[in-house]
Amino acid sequence: MKVSKEKAAENRAAIVTAAGRLFRERGFDKVGVAEITKAAGLTHGGFYGHFASKDALAAEACEAAFAESLDRLPADEASAEGALAAFLTRYLSERHRDHPEAGCPMAAFAGEMARLDPAVQDRFGAGVERFFAAVAARLPADGGAGDAGRRARAIAIVSALVGGMALARATARTGPELSLEILDALRTQLGAWGDGQG
Repeated sequence: MKVSKEKAAENRAAIVTAAGRLFRERGFDKVGVAEITKAAGLTHGGFYGHFASKDALAAEACEAAFAESLDRLPADEASAEGALAAFLTRYLSERHRDHPEAGCPMAAFAGEMARLDPAVQDRFGAGVERFFAAVAARLPADGGAGDAGRRARAIAIVSALVGGMALARATARTGPELSLEILDALRTQLGAWGDGQG
């Protein structure tokens, strides 16, 4: 039975969404094509009608995961605490720590990215650049340092967020107090960096 173009596009999107969630939750190497298609509500046989390889899917899923994360940022603009503070509060939350499948692809993928296909690495790098730009746009001017100073602060903040989230997740089960301390300290310190006080 021939599938309509609309249904084919819907099936492809379901595969990408399922892959993005599973990859963030368990890693690229720990998830197979059959599991991804099952999670998407499809059969394994149709996968290669949509993607040439698992690497091709990984590249697209990585890009989609960044888009999903970046799409959340405009909601921070309406927060009474300010866009950067709202972003830090949301990013450095127990909810984000405990649900990597729905969270930031940088924190989920950074540790394994160097071992993946260059096409996946390219999409990851482009997503990181988009995050740097989005955070830089939320920072106040840095006393004459201009765009370069703002970008440098954004890089430092994003890097600390990703590393901090990795540490908070790694200690959550056996050191829950330490995990919370990491999240709390980063919210305070990165907020000060963002204000140009750090």
